Amino acid sequence: MDYMNILLGLLFAYFLVHGVVIFSIRRSKRVAPGPFPLPIIGNLHLIGDKPHISLTQLAKKHGPIMNLKLGQVNTVVISSSVLAKQVMQKQDLSFSSRSVPDTIYACNESDFSVIWLPVNSQWKILRKIMNSHIFSGHNLDVSKHLRSEKVQELIDYCDKSGKNCEAVNIGRAAFRTSINFLSNTIFSKDLTDPSSDSAKEIKDLVWNIMVEAGKPNLVDYLL
Repeated sequence: MDYMNILLGLLFAYFLVHGVVIFSIRRSKRVAPGPFPLPIIGNLHLIGDKPHISLTQLAKKHGPIMNLKLGQVNTVVISSSVLAKQVMQKQDLSFSSRSVPDTIYACNESDFSVIWLPVNSQWKILRKIMNSHIFSGHNLDVSKHLRSEKVQELIDYCDKSGKNCEAVNIGRAAFRTSINFLSNTIFSKDLTDPSSDSAKEIKDLVWNIMVEAGKPNLVDYLL
């Protein structure tokens, strides 16, 4: 038991010194203002279960652009529309790449997705295909009647349920309509049916993907 206590103490001291050294090195660099980070965990303890509220309160104290350390990862938070426009429109290439969660590497999704690819030749080809053949103004105008039809189906579904005194799951109905928006725009075909549970199955699938993709790389956060 004494050896275990000694080992735990040494590990704690190592991580503490490691955090202090890394903090001192990075503190000397030019970074945006932000709250003082703790060793190892950084500012994770300030985020809480409602990050949008926590970040709003922190922005009031530290300004519209601030630096947070999520573990050992420097994260810049922008809460000003003017600065966001500067970053997203004028400096978009510099800030376009992102860290890829390890879960995305599992099936090589990061090699074929516009979301996760860095700005390279393959990304530009996929983006050009999407802009030219799917989301161009002309193609969206051509498929406008399909989206109008989906909205009308949603209205008819709510009206029918109301006449039958049946409760309407607004979240599921809106999700089903959104999915059919996209599927009709891309494939000219519905993916969900109001008379089946297909919308719930797709919603559960999308939700599980978002949960897995949202999990951070623990090693990257600690090193």
